[in-house]
Amino acid sequence: MPADSILLAGRPFPLGAHPEAGGVRFAVSAPPAEAVEVCLISEDGSEERVELTERTFGVWHGLISGVTPGQRYGYRVHGPYDPSRGLRCNPAKILVDPYATRITGGLTDLDAALGYEGDPMLGGPSPVDSLGSVPLSVVTSPGGPDTGVKPEVPFEEAVVYELHVRGFTKRHPGVPEHLRGTYLGLAHPVVVEHLVRLGVTSVELLPVQAFVDEPSLIKGGRRNYWGYSPLNWFAPHPGYASEPGREVEEFRTMVSALHAAGIEVIVDVVYNHTCEGGPDGPTLCYRGFDAPGYYLHIEGGGTLDITGCGNTTEAASPQFVRLVTDSLRYWATEMGVDGFRFDLASTLGRPGGRGFDRASAMLTAITTDPVLSRCKLIAEPWDATGDGYRVGDFGVQWAEWNGRYRDTVRDFWRGTTNVRDLAYRLSGSSDLYADDLRRPWQSINFVTAHDGFTLRDLVSYNGKHNLANGEDNRDGTDDNRSWNCGAEGETDDPEVLALRARQARNLFATLLLSTGTPMITAGDELWRTQRGNNNAYCLDDATSWVDWALSPEAESVLAFARRVINLRADSPALRQPEFFDGRTTPSGAPDLVWFRADGEEMAETDWFDDGRRFLGMWIDGSTSLSRSRDGELVSDHSWLLLLHAGADPVDVTLPGPEYGGRYEPVLDTTTADGSPAAPVSLAAGTMVTLSGRSLVLFRVPE
Repeated sequence: MPADSILLAGRPFPLGAHPEAGGVRFAVSAPPAEAVEVCLISEDGSEERVELTERTFGVWHGLISGVTPGQRYGYRVHGPYDPSRGLRCNPAKILVDPYATRITGGLTDLDAALGYEGDPMLGGPSPVDSLGSVPLSVVTSPGGPDTGVKPEVPFEEAVVYELHVRGFTKRHPGVPEHLRGTYLGLAHPVVVEHLVRLGVTSVELLPVQAFVDEPSLIKGGRRNYWGYSPLNWFAPHPGYASEPGREVEEFRTMVSALHAAGIEVIVDVVYNHTCEGGPDGPTLCYRGFDAPGYYLHIEGGGTLDITGCGNTTEAASPQFVRLVTDSLRYWATEMGVDGFRFDLASTLGRPGGRGFDRASAMLTAITTDPVLSRCKLIAEPWDATGDGYRVGDFGVQWAEWNGRYRDTVRDFWRGTTNVRDLAYRLSGSSDLYADDLRRPWQSINFVTAHDGFTLRDLVSYNGKHNLANGEDNRDGTDDNRSWNCGAEGETDDPEVLALRARQARNLFATLLLSTGTPMITAGDELWRTQRGNNNAYCLDDATSWVDWALSPEAESVLAFARRVINLRADSPALRQPEFFDGRTTPSGAPDLVWFRADGEEMAETDWFDDGRRFLGMWIDGSTSLSRSRDGELVSDHSWLLLLHAGADPVDVTLPGPEYGGRYEPVLDTTTADGSPAAPVSLAAGTMVTLSGRSLVLFRVPE
């Protein structure tokens, strides 16, 4: 203990390390422990241990005077070591504070971090001291740069843009070199300008909570680039700071810059597993404090793995529910975050690893929290098991990544499915969400994401090409639902290239013109390729980084993307917050009508024609049910969307005068920038020829 310092009892809550009363109050949950020591680490690496003498509700706590912010520390836990019961207390292993708001150092010696000798289930505790080989916690002061006013973008207006903090700016020529790949790089004016001109309202950041590489990657000399390997759920990842130790300040500065531009910050959070892996993994944090309190276990002490990552967190554990909600509140308040996307969220609704329960303790605690209930809450509604696929099954306050949307739209445009399921996806997926008191915008529509092909690769490859990942092309999904348009990978064939560009425009336009919330993957608008790699989780190189050197093809894609996003923003009827229900509108027509190519309404039997590749969608805009920010209803033009996935041209008769006297083309995917190939207003009932594999949008004036 520092000279002249005094150990006082302190309080058990809030957990973590908090400067107060001339010192720091430490509090950590470790119910099985027989003794807990705070380890204060000096600059030269030496250690001073202070035993906490107070235990309340399983929380060990004490206030050590003389300790100041910036102090590095960890914990040593004395207690039972019984792998058959999942208990792995080992005081030779220095542990990260689960509530630390700053982390320093990394895992440099995997063997030293292992808590066992020999067999992980049968061997005894390892006596090797892990200090100097593992990350440490750092005491921090609360506060920092102002995070600005939250934009509070209505969900129905949102356009989500999924990006990787490092990869997004690592190659940006307009960002100073020392800021590339950092929080401040994302805050740079040239980067913010790109987002604003593109028209996105919300950035969704791949994991930015502190993470470390998995043992398998460390052994192979690789790293976890994506960040889905969490060590701590409070501390910003230090690797994204331009100046070591200033990650909290820099993250808050980044949030402020985005908020000033009206852009929300959504964080991808990974609460379903940790970097500690299975029983053979390292002891860095949770395993050493109370493994059964944090992880699902099976009989005999092994971990239950429904995430594919070696362990699964115990969503029914009160201390884990508290940790997750405390963490989320910290990011929403102290760090200024506007919302969260929950990785493998189904695990949080499977207490004890059993069946999914939308009213589980964890999911209920999140949605009923007075702070979190005001945030955007987005679930990835599946895990690594078949039982965990729960698209459409989450509760009323949850939006979901709609995997059904992705699959259907991909299948339609590659010509392998009919239009029956497509109609549901275009109109907000009412079959999944309408019966649960949810809104269309709770369907997060996407055709690409970080996990899988980029948009360019989706139309350029039939199969994955993942050899660079070091797993002999075994990793990554084989269910890509992609089509290479006639040649695998890079080609100089002008016909193939033209078809790929048109298919990409078809996919992008469908995404933005569908009812629901569109999510775009960063770099798709810049025609980014990963050379067919659909699982570049471990490639921190040009494979994963966004290329800002715009080719003529990339400039065309960017112009098209801006056009469609802005079109959506200016058209309330195309982003309605209520489901279509066949109601009669002031125009006298229903709110939504589906058409065949002959201009007649779709009959029930038409929906079961598996060879049908054309669909017309007419949306009445007279009462779009969209509202202004003040809550007033906003009317719009009516719209006619024509989608044709067949290879050959098709003659299409425009709907009759009861749906509109004139039809003005505003978007056409047969042109590079989406401008109408024939910008002429057409009368009702006119026959037009639609090119093979194309999409055309008509405005129907009031």
